[in-house]
Amino acid sequence: MARKQKTSPIEDLTALVAMLPWWAGIALALASYLLLHRLAEQPVTTTAAPGQMGAMLTQTLWKTLATFGQYLVPLICVIGAGISAWKRRERRALLVKVSDSSAADVLDGMSWQQFERLVGEAFRLHGYSVVETGGGGADGGVDLILSKDGEKFLVQCKQWKALKVSVSVVRELYGVMAAKGAVGGFVVTSGRFTDEASAFASGRNVSLIDGRKLKALIAGARGEPALCRPEPQVPTPVAPGHTGKAAQPDCPLCAKPMVKRMAKRGTNAGTEFWGCTAYPACRGTRPVS
Repeated sequence: MARKQKTSPIEDLTALVAMLPWWAGIALALASYLLLHRLAEQPVTTTAAPGQMGAMLTQTLWKTLATFGQYLVPLICVIGAGISAWKRRERRALLVKVSDSSAADVLDGMSWQQFERLVGEAFRLHGYSVVETGGGGADGGVDLILSKDGEKFLVQCKQWKALKVSVSVVRELYGVMAAKGAVGGFVVTSGRFTDEASAFASGRNVSLIDGRKLKALIAGARGEPALCRPEPQVPTPVAPGHTGKAAQPDCPLCAKPMVKRMAKRGTNAGTEFWGCTAYPACRGTRPVS
């Protein structure tokens, strides 16, 4: 694994702001200017009594830093906000491209960075808060950190066109989940998983999403509002031989059967929806047509 190149504090701050929503970067730019401008306008004591020379030098240093920082820090925040807005637009464009395309290899034509942004945007539209970590570091290869209803989930993305994702990848994520206190995890690939990987994930709180399921996840994200987290309920029986709209569908995340449930909280309280029978290991949902 290649080491990450050293970056400057300015680059680190820009990258940090770019991880926030664009409007948060603009708000930081305004707040930092007002704070630093106020410090820069503070008068400096020109004469110092014996023993106070150090305090005067410290005051002078802070005033100098604030004088330059009142323009530099807001500029960095604005640049970070611009990068954030550009990434958001790119993520939405990728989502639309994949959702509207009928080509079987639409996921194979993108870079791994684009693939991660696509996956993150799909989870965002399903109601998750998403932090892109970039993966490949001390985080055990985790690419996305999701949060929903106060719970944390980890995502590992594998943009592999030819090779199947092996069981070692799933084991690695499962170990990181335990170390970081995550209640669940997702391994997402544009390809497929080995039988060993599927067997290991079965019965554990790890959902495997291959290329077909990812397209279903994206289609569901564009076609329905994000539902609140479902609560376990008694499955609603389906009449024998019934083939209408109430027929039991498969989960878009893990392909397991789904049951009707009722949202108890949030803006969708009282609304029926299909929930995965593997809940809470899998939190896939579908609207009731």
